[in-house]
Amino acid sequence: MDYKKYIDLLATRLDEYRFKHSLCVANEAKRLALKYGEDAEKAYFAGLLHDITKNADLDEHLQIFSQFGIMLNDIEKNAKKLWHAISGAAYIEHILNISDRDIIDAVRYHTTARAGMSKFEKIIYLADFTSLDRTYSDVDVIRQYVDESLEKAFVYALQYSICDLVNSKKAVHLDTVAAYNEAVTLV
Repeated sequence: MDYKKYIDLLATRLDEYRFKHSLCVANEAKRLALKYGEDAEKAYFAGLLHDITKNADLDEHLQIFSQFGIMLNDIEKNAKKLWHAISGAAYIEHILNISDRDIIDAVRYHTTARAGMSKFEKIIYLADFTSLDRTYSDVDVIRQYVDESLEKAFVYALQYSICDLVNSKKAVHLDTVAAYNEAVTLV
């Protein structure tokens, strides 16, 4: 696949930091896909696109939600940080006309996760957590875990996210709770 047109599109839609981050996530997604037996090119593509609406303004998010019949739940309405995953999946599907459900779902759930995630979705979720540009506390722990076990890394990443949200006195999306409850039974 020729990624140039998508990279050029990202360069117009994202600020410099987010553009670099998207390239780093794409590379990490490809690496993890190769390691865990998923389609590396598709993972690279999903990694590229995962934040396509991250720098969109409020009006663009609301327009996408309205145009494509997206109803936010109460947690989502009050957590604008989650909007880019929801609007991004719709943008990819309806504006870029990408019909690959794996890519759409990976973008949709790369922030909250969800129960029943495919291995491909977990790879994109974890690539976003462990990409080369990430510098948060514990990133080295999650990077170590992601090379040992996808499931171990997934549980740790969910624990990290939930604790961070709780410590910040923010709501935890019910999809995140469901993902965690399912994941701990698999490890």
